[in-house]
Amino acid sequence: MNTDKKHIAIRVYGKVHGVFFRASTKEKAQELSLTGFVQNEADGTVYLEAEGDAEALNQLEHWAHEGPSRAKVEKVEVQKLKELGGFEGFEVRR
Repeated sequence: MNTDKKHIAIRVYGKVHGVFFRASTKEKAQELSLTGFVQNEADGTVYLEAEGDAEALNQLEHWAHEGPSRAKVEKVEVQKLKELGGFEGFEVRR
């Protein structure tokens, strides 16, 4: 296992449902060679977990503060996770 891999969780608040946030997150994560998942939450937030190179995760975190053009991000919470998720790719979860 690659010990250089990092794993983070990000929760995004604001107008983030119905604005292609999940699809855009998947696109960005794949562009950065990250693995993980993104999903809409019942409370109106978007939750994602990603793992990979620390610099790529940094870029994803920075991107999450803006999101796709139709999103209105109000707040982003980031948590560093200790265990790796062992994700195969990056998926949009329903």
